[in-house]
Amino acid sequence: MKQILQDLNKGGTQVTEAPAPSLKAGTVISETRCSLISAGTERMLVDFGRASYLEKARQQPEKVRMVLEKAATDGIAATVEAVRSKLGEPLPLGYSNVGLVTSVGSGIEDIRPGDRIVSNGPHADLVRVGRRLCARIPDSVTDEQAAFTVVASIGLQGMRLAVPTLGEIFVVIGAGLIGLLTVQLLRAQGCRVLAVDLDDEKLTLARQFGAEICNPTIDDPVRAGLRVSDGRGVDGVLITASSRSSDPVTQAARMCRQRGRIVLVGVTGLELNRADFYEKELSFQVSCSYGPGRYDSDYEEKGQDYPYGLVRWTEQRNFEAVLAMLAEGRLDVSPLISHRFPFEQAAEAYRTLTEARSALGLLLEYDPSTVGERAETTVSLKPSPSFQPGQPVVGFIGAGNYASRVLIPAFREAGAQFSSLVNSGGLSSVIHGKTSGFASASSDIERLLHDPATNVVVVATRHDSHAELVTRALSAGKHVFVEKPLALTMEQLADIESVWNAGLADGEPRQLMVGFNRRFAPHIQTMKKLLAGQSAPCTLICTVNAGELPDGHWTRDPRMGGGRLVGEGCHFIDLMRHLAGAPIDGVVARGGDGDNVVLTLTFENGSIGTLHYVTNGHARYPKERIEVFSNGRILSLDNFRKLRAFGWSGIGGQKLWRQDKGQKACASAFMRAVQQGGEAPVPVQELFEVSRVTLEAAQQVQLG
Repeated sequence: MKQILQDLNKGGTQVTEAPAPSLKAGTVISETRCSLISAGTERMLVDFGRASYLEKARQQPEKVRMVLEKAATDGIAATVEAVRSKLGEPLPLGYSNVGLVTSVGSGIEDIRPGDRIVSNGPHADLVRVGRRLCARIPDSVTDEQAAFTVVASIGLQGMRLAVPTLGEIFVVIGAGLIGLLTVQLLRAQGCRVLAVDLDDEKLTLARQFGAEICNPTIDDPVRAGLRVSDGRGVDGVLITASSRSSDPVTQAARMCRQRGRIVLVGVTGLELNRADFYEKELSFQVSCSYGPGRYDSDYEEKGQDYPYGLVRWTEQRNFEAVLAMLAEGRLDVSPLISHRFPFEQAAEAYRTLTEARSALGLLLEYDPSTVGERAETTVSLKPSPSFQPGQPVVGFIGAGNYASRVLIPAFREAGAQFSSLVNSGGLSSVIHGKTSGFASASSDIERLLHDPATNVVVVATRHDSHAELVTRALSAGKHVFVEKPLALTMEQLADIESVWNAGLADGEPRQLMVGFNRRFAPHIQTMKKLLAGQSAPCTLICTVNAGELPDGHWTRDPRMGGGRLVGEGCHFIDLMRHLAGAPIDGVVARGGDGDNVVLTLTFENGSIGTLHYVTNGHARYPKERIEVFSNGRILSLDNFRKLRAFGWSGIGGQKLWRQDKGQKACASAFMRAVQQGGEAPVPVQELFEVSRVTLEAAQQVQLG
């Protein structure tokens, strides 16, 4: 397939070839017929990409604060690297797509192949979307008309929050694409509308749709608002403009009547004057995209609809409402189409978007004759790949943030020869596969597992797929490195052990490694050497200032992420097991509010370890602190940067310029074991032990 990407670092817009996405439960795949460029949102993204680093920082001050906090805890070098990596990852453009359904995932019964749908899919000739993010198109609505559905739903949601009633007077500030659609929606609701914009051509269209108009360069918007309301003030204002200025909000407040309603649909400055709002008891609300369900993973990814009687208008139902208006002829989008481009000329379309500031609806048209080319699940990134005989050839499953920023570079530095990078969506595998030197990018896991050239598989997907992929890769005769956790249930762990033992019985042992990288960190290696000479048991305390995650974050879902104790706490159980140097013979775990957990381990050699995993701390405090007390001596490690030793002669403290959690050393140790054979960097039975103890601890927390 082909997809449009925006370079956030240098500002270029390009069409990239990528593997077709793989079908997943609860999703549909469609071949795109046309898609709409959202003039306001996408122009803003293109302009951001072309801006200097200083200008990018000015536009996102909240991100600057996050960068400063990260620098304070993780160091400047690690922070700079993270920022460059983030800006270096191209952003998919587009969110208003019309296509023909080609395949339907399990769990969907009301959509069939051959249906026309509109979705929030990107500008790509083949898209995969969740069931709640698409709607069937009525036969009387053309593809071009339907392409405006998602953009119109943004205005519709803002209007719903403002609750306009028949005969009320509303102002729309910003007569861009969303603003002009909102004007029509308000008129259909029986409202009198005043449109405010600096562009006379857009105001002409607003008048055509039945609105009164005001150009602030000629007339004062506040005066105009009072004039259309006979001096009493307008009932409400919808701000659909994109501006850094706070003037739209100020003007909205001053033109409103007592208890008027203001809804921000676009993007503006928010320096509010309390007096403007206080004296009139105005209400101010920010509208979230297309409606309830947006950014809710349960709704968008898992397909869990909201009860119809309690949440009448979800984002999907807003799509359907717009389509119904188009079918009835009450929403006219034909005057909003300013340009049409073949999909292959996307670069020209975006030049027009940035150079012609009055451009409104830019449609991309797709050639239906290229269907066969779109369905390829593997894309070659090197013309004639060749691998050095006898050296490990590594394939990756998963191309998310951690894989692309940490694991792939670590394996590359360890000398890995990369075969294929697999990602179910296809796009990420191309983006990171090109920069990291993979021979191919793919969305086909089965192809990688049965590739004779690949003898090592790295699993870096979401946690719920780890166990299955590990067993499949081991059964296929591959060495396996899996990012933690190894499994989410005891049954999954038992399956892995069974496959592993079967390989031993067949005389074909493979390397199995879990990404417990912290035991390979340089400061931990130093601590281990110092403790090796101690015969007395030790007391270990791990404090993890993990920080809060949103309620809907996938790692908190027990079925998808396993929860934070299983998903991340296993790191520290393994670390204490490593430093104690003895098997774990007991675990007691208790959970407090949210993800806060206190866990105590006892070891066969008399050592004791305690993990304090907390999410209610401060971001400026070190994220991880490891303390070891043994035989009258103390070791203290802060955030894997600063190690202090008390009681060891000649050793006071050591500090690294940048944080090192051992990811590179972990990958290097695994690669040496694959190449040279022999013992694993971490004994497999120890991996099973740590995984089992982690699952036992999680069960104790769950049961209270």
